[in-house]
Amino acid sequence: MRLLASLLLATWVVLATAQTPPKPGAKDLCPVCGMLVSKYPNWVATIVYKDGHAHHFDGAKDMFKFWHEPAKYAAGHRREDMVAIRVTDFYNLQPVDARKAFYVIGSDVLGPMGHELVPLASREDAADFLKDHKGRRILSFDQVTGDLPSRLDDARF
Repeated sequence: MRLLASLLLATWVVLATAQTPPKPGAKDLCPVCGMLVSKYPNWVATIVYKDGHAHHFDGAKDMFKFWHEPAKYAAGHRREDMVAIRVTDFYNLQPVDARKAFYVIGSDVLGPMGHELVPLASREDAADFLKDHKGRRILSFDQVTGDLPSRLDDARF
């Protein structure tokens, strides 16, 4: 009975955090760059783990750096343990599933760390944003390669 109760509680935590990720606290630091995440609420990205633990990032760019090399930034953390990934939609400032979002690169909009992968909830919004903000390209989650975030840092995209 105790095991069943524990499993139900764990499932509830996973489902609850997968729907609405926890908000970063005043002292939460981005594990990639060390910036205070709460200072940039319009750019927050969050990865939630099976155990309910969450990492918050000051933008999609750092979230992707972490996604491609989690052990580099947080020893013992693995992709297999991630249950939800959320980014903040540029237009409505709501969390959206990072795997379903579209990302514009090369625009005239800069994030907290400079050139950014600007997340948008739909391809249509991404196309409008690309046009309105002189973006270069729209990418899906799977099209963001491991080297792209660093190339954005160097403005080599």
